Amino acid sequence: MAQQTIKFTVKQDGTVTEEVIGVVGNDCENLTKRIEERLGVVERVEHKPEYYEQKQTTEDHVTLHMHKD
Repeated sequence: MAQQTIKFTVKQDGTVTEEVIGVVGNDCENLTKRIEERLGVVERVEHKPEYYEQKQTTEDHVTLHMHKD
């Protein structure tokens, strides 16, 4: 699993920006929900291109055949 990072930038006027790095799809919303609730009112949300990507999943499909001689 890739490293997930939340980067906060606090400007001089007190504005806080948040950037999620290493997350694909809408998992970023789950990752930041509790933090945002405690920070205050979210004024604007900008989704990065990664938000619109689908998660890569790996599935193993194994078929066994038994040969009788």
